[in-house]
Amino acid sequence: MDGSGEHSLQEAGSQGSAAGDDIEIVVNVGGVRQVLYGDLLSQYPETRLAELINCLAGGYDTIFSLCDDYDPGKREFYFDRDPDAFKCVIEVYYFGEVHMKKGICPICFKNEMDFWKVDLKFLDDCCKSHLSEKREELEEIARRVQLILDDLGVDAAEGRWRRCQKCVWKFLEKPESSCPARVVAVLSFLLILVSSVVMCMGTIPELQVLDAEGNRVEHPTLENVETACIGWFTLEYLLRLFSSPNKLHFALSFMNIVDVLAILPFYVSLTLTHLGARMMELTNVQQAVQALRIMRIARIFKLARHSSGLQTLTYALKRSFKELGLLLMYLAVGIFVFSALGYTMEQSHPETLFKSIPQSFWWAIITMTTVGYGDIYPKTTLGKLNAAISFLCGVIAIALPIHPIINNFVRYYNKQRVLETAAKHELELMELNSTSAGEGKPGGSRSDLDTLPPEPAGKEGPSWGSRLKLSHSDTFIPLLTEEKHHRTRLQSCK
Repeated sequence: MDGSGEHSLQEAGSQGSAAGDDIEIVVNVGGVRQVLYGDLLSQYPETRLAELINCLAGGYDTIFSLCDDYDPGKREFYFDRDPDAFKCVIEVYYFGEVHMKKGICPICFKNEMDFWKVDLKFLDDCCKSHLSEKREELEEIARRVQLILDDLGVDAAEGRWRRCQKCVWKFLEKPESSCPARVVAVLSFLLILVSSVVMCMGTIPELQVLDAEGNRVEHPTLENVETACIGWFTLEYLLRLFSSPNKLHFALSFMNIVDVLAILPFYVSLTLTHLGARMMELTNVQQAVQALRIMRIARIFKLARHSSGLQTLTYALKRSFKELGLLLMYLAVGIFVFSALGYTMEQSHPETLFKSIPQSFWWAIITMTTVGYGDIYPKTTLGKLNAAISFLCGVIAIALPIHPIINNFVRYYNKQRVLETAAKHELELMELNSTSAGEGKPGGSRSDLDTLPPEPAGKEGPSWGSRLKLSHSDTFIPLLTEEKHHRTRLQSCK
């Protein structure tokens, strides 16, 4: 830097210090030039733009610590940042709040606010919700990627039992991991269907046989088939329980509780049949066994563990509790009102079927839900008019919350597909960059590879590079490592 440049810089710094808030700051963000005034920027002195007011007096070291480049002739500061995000961030100086423009990634926008040193408290509440949603998506992607990395990695320090436990868990819980695992998953799915069909066929009188007391019981062949299915379900559940990394979480999981409810009645009824007769009357034992056999219908819910569509439906219904609550509230109010009106209007008829308001609830339920069995119906003109209004209101009450529930299902289903695709994309980029780093290409960093532990001598299996322990992609997920990575405005967030 020549002497004239240093002199002009010092002169500009002294003028800026003397002028105070009257100084003009010219910034060029991504090719967009804008003139800002000191009195405007000084409202938030801790921001980066406010620090530019007095940075000229500190020399070039201070200037380049705040911006990417500086032109002393034009007194213009250059920033290689996103100009669209800058237009939103600068609103804090004019309006005291920041609104995120539609189409900007919330995570990228947060990084831009951090760069310009604008606190997130100035971000509007509606924009904060988008940021929170995006954070949850990235955390979900990170969780999925981490699960895949855990499956790929094999820790040499682990014992043989621990490695065997991981293999069994992967074999039973991840059908996509291998062809035998997929075969076992299909076999389990078919056995659930067979068990459900056998349960239904066992109630057909033509297929039942008479026992020693003359009572009809299931055919022995059907009982043998059911016993074989229960044996498979029991073995599968025990193997999954013993191989699970977190047994408490496994036992309390909803789908695993369904598995227990599908298996337990068989053993309880078997115990009551052989041992219960000694402690209670035979009639009571048979009633208890019959009640437990009804619980076998729970095994049909085991299909949800093998069907992503049923799981998506379950999660969508969980997220639609508010809409379902509104639906039940509408129906409850309508049932109470129209049943009371129907009872009152039908009292003038000598052959009325409306004996009381609680008994009229059944008529109101089947009328508002448009079922209409016809076992209870109005006979007076006013009663028929009340019935017509009730089923019209029932159609409206049911139709109103249906659309939000369907939207929740479609949104959640599409979100799961996007997250799955993003996790696969992240793994591909991690593998590509790890391979590039191993070959010394510009796509990776050798210094990052040096942080990996050395390969065990004589160890067979995947190398450190193929185990995908590094990530330098533009969709980098900070939850997978503690290292800090920086992004430019030209990089996008998928």
